Amino acid sequence: MIVEGLLTTVDSAGKINVAPMGPIVSDDFQKLLLRPFQPSTSFTNLSETRVGVFHVVDRVDIIARAAIGQLTNLPPVVAANTVTGYVLQDCCRWFELEVDSVDATEARSLIPSTVVFTGERRPFFGFNRARHAVLEAAIIATRIHLLDWTTINQAFEFLAPAVSKTGGPIEKDSFEMLREYVQTRRDASS
Repeated sequence: MIVEGLLTTVDSAGKINVAPMGPIVSDDFQKLLLRPFQPSTSFTNLSETRVGVFHVVDRVDIIARAAIGQLTNLPPVVAANTVTGYVLQDCCRWFELEVDSVDATEARSLIPSTVVFTGERRPFFGFNRARHAVLEAAIIATRIHLLDWTTINQAFEFLAPAVSKTGGPIEKDSFEMLREYVQTRRDASS
């Protein structure tokens, strides 16, 4: 099963990176298969430091901003318990992990990892249709180098009604931000 969330990693100098990540998780959530693209900050940090923290969150605005490189203000964090890393203060659950190995033979790397500590801050609020749509739009925005513009436009058209009908201000603003990001990239490629 793939679970979408946020991954925090640090570089060798201790600089924090927050990125969306959809690892494949084991049923008991003790093993995560991280699959960051190369080259990415997450891939580099995981390869160098061999640790990270995966977060289950219900804040799609942070996921959307991180997906398109517009997370200008780092969310509040605290030091992790067992790894050299950081835990987002506003998360539902977190999983501190150690990297077992790094397979960099493909553009999308395979990084199996073992959970060494788990914590819980609060119950998962949940996703309504709008939050799911923003999450899907964020994923599409990270794939514009892989998808054709017709597919991207059709996906955004399909997702838009869910946001307009069931979203609040955060979901609507996040979706519009993603739509503008994609439009800007499309205009630049023309």
